[in-house]
Amino acid sequence: MSPEPPAESTAAAAVEQHPAWRRVQLARHPKRPHALDYIERLFPGAEEIHGDRSFGDDAAIVTVFAEFEGRPVVVVGEQKGRDTKQKLLRNFGMPKPEGYRKALRVMQMGAKFHRPVITMLDTPGAYPGIDAEERGQAEAIARNLREMARLPTPVIAVCIGEGGSGGALALGVGNIVLMLENSVYSVISPESCAAIIYRDSGKAELAAAALRLTAEDLEGFGLIDGIVPEPPGGAHEDPGAAAENLRASLRRHLEEISALSPEALVAHRYAKFRKMGNFFA
Repeated sequence: MSPEPPAESTAAAAVEQHPAWRRVQLARHPKRPHALDYIERLFPGAEEIHGDRSFGDDAAIVTVFAEFEGRPVVVVGEQKGRDTKQKLLRNFGMPKPEGYRKALRVMQMGAKFHRPVITMLDTPGAYPGIDAEERGQAEAIARNLREMARLPTPVIAVCIGEGGSGGALALGVGNIVLMLENSVYSVISPESCAAIIYRDSGKAELAAAALRLTAEDLEGFGLIDGIVPEPPGGAHEDPGAAAENLRASLRRHLEEISALSPEALVAHRYAKFRKMGNFFA
């Protein structure tokens, strides 16, 4: 009787069998660049804004006034930590209501001063704890969806890692929605999906394939507007090159939509999201 293959080879086989699961692993890579890594490289003069003026500050969301190639912009990003201390501080990248309210406050400030808004999505999902529910987590997300839809300024949303359900979508209502090549964007995590559908969270790689969560899948469905290429092996292999690829994409799309009037920007955003999921028109 032949011995069982080691766990590493079994995992490798699963990765080869399901390329979508490989993308999930790359999106979660511990060395993958986070929002602050891109802000440092792309947005000089960044001044961080804190607090929602209601409850407190949420370090899982970073908001800054900065410049992009000489143009004033607002950047809002979901931020994960790297070491244990940072992960706890950032709540593992899972925002609470005060984070979403801070983000909305800063986006509305940006619109007031005619600054384009750039958001970076990177979260496993909104924090589901009792304290977040007590402070109105669902209401905060819903309000962001509504208010982002009518911001009278250009809005570009970029999924840079994990785009987890409403936790990411609360910052994802943009005129242009982009994904990095190895990021994922889905309504539920593969593990949670597998636990519901297959009654086994260990079948997450099967769920990842079924969820169609890769950038190529979503571009094919018309749910995103473009894919930002990454260096070979993933963004963590060369964060500088990944940032430059993102710079080129942001520059191109900002030029594309900046010519629109505030009214046209709102109408463009509304029409874009109304078409999502309509495959028969």
